[in-house]
Amino acid sequence: MSLGDENGYGNDSGRNDDGFSTIGGTRQTRTRLPDGEGGDGYGAPRRPARKSRSLVTVVGVVVLLIAAIAFANMGGGAGNGNNGDGSGSGGSKPESSSTAATGTKPVTGKNGSIPSGFAHDEQGAQSAAANYAVALGSTDMFDRDRRRAVITAVYAPEVAAARQGDLDRVYSGQDFLTSIGLNADGTTPAGLTFISRSNPVGTKVVKFNGDSASVAVWYSALFGLAGEGSKNPVSESWFTNTFELAWIDGDWNVTDFSQKDGPTPVGRDQAASSAEDMANAVEQFGGFTYAR
Repeated sequence: MSLGDENGYGNDSGRNDDGFSTIGGTRQTRTRLPDGEGGDGYGAPRRPARKSRSLVTVVGVVVLLIAAIAFANMGGGAGNGNNGDGSGSGGSKPESSSTAATGTKPVTGKNGSIPSGFAHDEQGAQSAAANYAVALGSTDMFDRDRRRAVITAVYAPEVAAARQGDLDRVYSGQDFLTSIGLNADGTTPAGLTFISRSNPVGTKVVKFNGDSASVAVWYSALFGLAGEGSKNPVSESWFTNTFELAWIDGDWNVTDFSQKDGPTPVGRDQAASSAEDMANAVEQFGGFTYAR
């Protein structure tokens, strides 16, 4: 419906179908009084009252609007402590805490190149899962020595040994490597830049029991070879990894994880960047240490 179809808008702005209303919406009865000094057909004494009422109405609307904006900025109650049970009237709508920072500073420790020393709470488990998703999706996984360093840093000790052989077989397979455009020995062909980067969008605690946690990480992944003549250009995909974590020797470690596709947003109609721009972007823009 256009504005022109509504009473009071468009070409019929002087028409009103409400038999009990008058122009201006005051719902006053139209009474013609004898012409006086005011010179209008509604009577000069009534003008101040109508002007005052209009002013009060406008002020009231502005006050209500400001109050609504302030209430919305406070998160509507569920996320600001007004509702003790954490269940707001929004039902399935996410609370503000789903994307808000916790206030806990990112970790400063390192286990090799991977952040370590996460907090022994839900926030720490989410931070660990996000950073481990980045490490397990990096180009380091395609190099034998760096892959073993990642596995040792991320996985629980008893799990790392078992996973080492499995991952070596997967990432060292010649058929697999050539299928993604790398050389049979895992090196990148001359003139190309190999890109494998995970970019977490958000995390969610699925289960938390003190020394164990299950955390889902939703992320986008860039993968492919940038450069002239690449048969596997860099493309984007979306996944959710759910990590099973255990608190071992003062930090969170992965005991298992599963992966599923999506949620995947609709792609925008944007022109793809050149191979050179993509390669330069990955080399020039570093990653982050993720924290909630």
